[in-house]
Amino acid sequence: MLLCLVGLRAQEDRSVVLPIMPVGDTLQAPDFTVLMQQDSISETAVQQDTLPPASGALTDQVRYKAKDSIRMSQREQRIYLYNEAEIYYQDIELKAGVIVLDYVKNEVYAGRLKDTLGNYSQLPFFKQGSQEVTPDSIRFNFDTEKAIIWNSRTEQQANAGALGSEAMKVYAERTKKENDSVYFMSEGKLTTSKDTINPDYYIRIRKAKFVPGKKVIAGYSNLYIADVPTPIALPFAYFPLGVGRTAGVLIPTFGNDPQRGYFLQNAGYYLPISDYVDLSFNGDIYTNGSYGFRAQSVYAKRYAFRGNVNFNFENLITSQKGFSDYARNTIYRIQISHNQDPKASPNSRFSASVNIASSQFYRNSLLQQNLPNTQVNNLNSSISYSKTFPAYPRVNVSLTATHSQNTNTEAVNVTLPTVQGSMERIFPFAKREGIKKGVIQNINLQYDFNGQNSITTNMDDFLTGAMFDNARLGARHRIPISTNFKLFKYISATLGGSYEDIWTWDTSQRRFDEESQTIVRDTIDGFDRFNQYSLNAGLGTTLYGTFNFGEDKKIQALRHTMRPSINYGWAPSFDQFYEEVVNEATGEEIFYTRFENTLFGTPRQTQSSSLSFTLANTLEAKVRDKDSTATEPKKVMFLNSLNLSTSYNLEADSLKLSPVNLTGGTDLFDRKLRVNFGASLDPYAIDNNGRRINTFNIDAGGGLFRLTSARLNLTYSLRSSDFQNKDQDGQVDPDNPYDGDTYVAAGGGRTDGLFGSARDLNQGAFDDRDPDDVQNPSWSSKIPWNLNLTYALNYTNVNREGRISNNVLMFSGDIELSPRWKVGINSSYDFVLKGFGITNLRFDRDLKSFKLNFDWSPFGRFERWYFFIGIKASILKDLKWENRSQPNNFN
Repeated sequence: MLLCLVGLRAQEDRSVVLPIMPVGDTLQAPDFTVLMQQDSISETAVQQDTLPPASGALTDQVRYKAKDSIRMSQREQRIYLYNEAEIYYQDIELKAGVIVLDYVKNEVYAGRLKDTLGNYSQLPFFKQGSQEVTPDSIRFNFDTEKAIIWNSRTEQQANAGALGSEAMKVYAERTKKENDSVYFMSEGKLTTSKDTINPDYYIRIRKAKFVPGKKVIAGYSNLYIADVPTPIALPFAYFPLGVGRTAGVLIPTFGNDPQRGYFLQNAGYYLPISDYVDLSFNGDIYTNGSYGFRAQSVYAKRYAFRGNVNFNFENLITSQKGFSDYARNTIYRIQISHNQDPKASPNSRFSASVNIASSQFYRNSLLQQNLPNTQVNNLNSSISYSKTFPAYPRVNVSLTATHSQNTNTEAVNVTLPTVQGSMERIFPFAKREGIKKGVIQNINLQYDFNGQNSITTNMDDFLTGAMFDNARLGARHRIPISTNFKLFKYISATLGGSYEDIWTWDTSQRRFDEESQTIVRDTIDGFDRFNQYSLNAGLGTTLYGTFNFGEDKKIQALRHTMRPSINYGWAPSFDQFYEEVVNEATGEEIFYTRFENTLFGTPRQTQSSSLSFTLANTLEAKVRDKDSTATEPKKVMFLNSLNLSTSYNLEADSLKLSPVNLTGGTDLFDRKLRVNFGASLDPYAIDNNGRRINTFNIDAGGGLFRLTSARLNLTYSLRSSDFQNKDQDGQVDPDNPYDGDTYVAAGGGRTDGLFGSARDLNQGAFDDRDPDDVQNPSWSSKIPWNLNLTYALNYTNVNREGRISNNVLMFSGDIELSPRWKVGINSSYDFVLKGFGITNLRFDRDLKSFKLNFDWSPFGRFERWYFFIGIKASILKDLKWENRSQPNNFN
């Protein structure tokens, strides 16, 4: 809309304010009439400010409008726009309370409105292209596109896809717009605070060059917190504002270690190699000579794959060389993760999860986030590639390399590689489509192959040529055959068998050595094989028992489900693979097989024939719903499982019965309490030496069974939201979320974090929840909290010792004392050893733009503390201070 209206109604009691001029430590806004007489708006000042009068006409139409009035002054050669004034010219958009357009100089002046009470409103909004500025006032020349801006405010996104809190707010009392990409500022402020009026912190810069979307280069700068200057200052500063990933230096942390002296930690360099992969290096250096090095690469391609590679190395020196307590230790860790998108290749897949480290890495590492991993005793890795051939019969082939490491014993098991292949189940006597009936049509068979190169070594020989000295190579071919049918309509019967062919590339031979007068074993290299087979049969059914108590009862009905099954297994002896050697010194005869210590075991030396019995139970109920509008009762599972199993060896001369194993589990209190239990019951007695004898326990004066072991595990989780009032739909009632004043209560249940949280306090943002958004203002009496408990009890009575071998309570929880205060704890107590395990206390404080964390392990082997305070926004995350202690390390 092109407006050219002159002499609209005049407005009384309205002042027009343009530039805000600094006076002392305050900012004053003079009247427009006075401002017209000052140098800042005069023609002389315009020339001094490098905005000369324009000689040519505008190249495009200027569209303008205002809510109250538009007045044109022929004498002043200006147009005045009052109240919600707007001007549009090419890609320039200007909105303000008042706008003055000089159509001779092709300049525009914009400012705020001031009412009779002295309150300002309608700050100017200037936009050119993608750049936006919100000042108190602005003067802009359409010809040169230069501007002078007073009290400008702009927001620069620090990273692509970042949250609002990641944006950098740039303020300046006076700004000169040189062109579209360069601004010069004086008395500016940089902050990431959400509060744009009174930021809780800012970096004050005296003079700076501002390139929107790229950088701010400033002179002397120092940090202000709550308008109080701090001693943190720099003679010059560079602030990158580029959108996306940019290369740059990683600022280190300075501190003091009581064992290793002063240090610089996490110094390094970040390099974005391409759109799909980046690389970062950082390291630590200590004054006593200790150092650490880390490299990390993250890569990703949409709809294809993603992963990361991490390498850590630390050279740890304790004390000083020449002292008695001097020690040097090197530790390392390699982590690789690769995940392929299933859409990338439906019939083939490559994945990797590698975690290899020195046995003492987590215990001795200088990194705070590794403390909870000190309880990790096993490290496992796997790299695999699999391929599926979908044509019938479908065949799957995979190639896998695995690694398993015990950090306590330093034993390492590696497979390089494992080759597996399998063919899907086929029914040779039935059509591929349709229902299969009877014994013959249900006959099916499969085929699978497993080949391994297994290596057992230790950490000293790991990743060296010596690790292959004891490698074992073998393969197993297996063909299972089975069928199933019905007996008497309700009994399911199965028949089956399995054939195995075992290959090996090294066997052994025993002989009597006359020199040593002992039996020695020689290794024989070369291919060899043996085969074996077995048969099995089974019967099973399902029994239901229902007990109805009436619809007027709280528990209307119970249903008990039993699934008994009995199985018979038979396998012949393959003693043709066994030989006899005589110890000529003692006359002892020893039977052995040349396949002993091979990868897939030895042939069966004796015939086996056994019956096994299992009974699975579940118990569920129909319970009247508390909701009177519900038409159906609720189904509640009282007992998820109660299983009994035992076996009877038909070939044994004695001790034919095996112990009865009892396992069970259930969930109580709306699945908040999970109960798992188990026991082993032996029908036989033991002698004075603790050995089982062929006498039933009841015949020896005991009970029917002898309890040899038992275990109980309880997990419970409780949180404050469990006590919130809910509406009829089961949702939390927003008008009354609590049914009373809820304080910290006892409860428990394991989810995660019972051993602490492996968090890096230098990374990741704190909860950015704004307390103003919290619906419940009575925070002091409605404290959000959660509590998790795990209790483990183990009882051992194999030799009548009646000993509780394990009795541990583990607990963790968090309490939000206020919208910005959170306190957490994780610990455990061992009732057998009568002591606490690793205990960690966490204190988190949200300081709006800052986060404050304090982690404390007050006692124990890994006693330590760690303090951190820093800015949450990633663009200024290097503005931080941290201090820590170091634990007593044990190699």
